Amino acid sequence: MANSFHLDHIGVAVENLQASLKLYQLLGLNVLKTETVPTEQVNVAFLDTGECHLELLEPSSDESPIAKFLVKRGPGIHHICLKVENLPELLQELDAAGVQLIDKAPRPGANNKRVAFIHPKATGGVLLELSEDQPVND
Repeated sequence: MANSFHLDHIGVAVENLQASLKLYQLLGLNVLKTETVPTEQVNVAFLDTGECHLELLEPSSDESPIAKFLVKRGPGIHHICLKVENLPELLQELDAAGVQLIDKAPRPGANNKRVAFIHPKATGGVLLELSEDQPVND
């Protein structure tokens, strides 16, 4: 299947969202949206950098994947997100090709998008998020 891709955002794990926002706002970046994603136990802020966004991720629970990431690796780049078309079909193709997926089906993500993650072992050490502009319940 042919798919078009573009870099959607870079996710950055932070310990304190409000403190982190102050720096980025001093740099002149505008906050596009903040929200809590209950399924991921995370508070997020999207910052406008032009064609690509920065997504700051703060854990909303000690059990959050971001909380575990911060304990293990500290603050920093958490993932890179590519915007794709037809995420379910792409995931089927990747799974059939033996790519190690974290998600074999889309799940709810920030901005009312559906997302899925490819395991860092399959990408040379980078957690790769795939995102589609379709709500997960479509």
